[in-house]
Amino acid sequence: MARTRSENYDDIQQGILTAACELFAQQGYTRASIAELAEACRLSRGALYHYFQSKEAILFAILDAHVRQMIADVETAIASKSTTLDQFRVAIRAIVELNALSSNEQRLILNDLTFLSESEQAMIKSLERQIVDLVSDLLIRLDKEGKIVKRTKKIYTMMLFGILNFSHTWFDPAGGITPTEFADMIVDLFLYGFTMPTSQAVKKNALRQGA
Repeated sequence: MARTRSENYDDIQQGILTAACELFAQQGYTRASIAELAEACRLSRGALYHYFQSKEAILFAILDAHVRQMIADVETAIASKSTTLDQFRVAIRAIVELNALSSNEQRLILNDLTFLSESEQAMIKSLERQIVDLVSDLLIRLDKEGKIVKRTKKIYTMMLFGILNFSHTWFDPAGGITPTEFADMIVDLFLYGFTMPTSQAVKKNALRQGA
């Protein structure tokens, strides 16, 4: 007879993912043992296997949930604005703000994705491409000078994601710059450049705030 689910099954399962994510990020996925994971979750090994079939299944669930949440956040942000520039700005904010809350997940997706099976890696990468495509489409629509062509599309897009994906290694969300401010700095730097005359920068900021 199949074992029935408890009323708090989903809460316990989410608690396992939260504890595992922290443990994997701190120790590394390969070094974290099932025994250590069970201890971190305050469960027996047998109880742990009731919720997930393997350590790999836990890693996949963490990464899958994180990337799906990012897709949902970016799509919601884009739908909330009408102009392409505003859509681009809030899309970047959504990515930065989620990453600021999910530094452990970011470490895992950058460092430990290869420990999943090939099929699981393919599923995560397919989801990641959805995010890249959403942002890339906005960049193309913003490109008024024809800089983004087939030969340069990936370069421009991944230059931007290079800033976004590795900021967790040094950016402190609790510091003097908020995640929203940081996201706007990324947008302004990427679209307008660091050497934009101050008068133009002030004018663009005033127009953005008045929108």
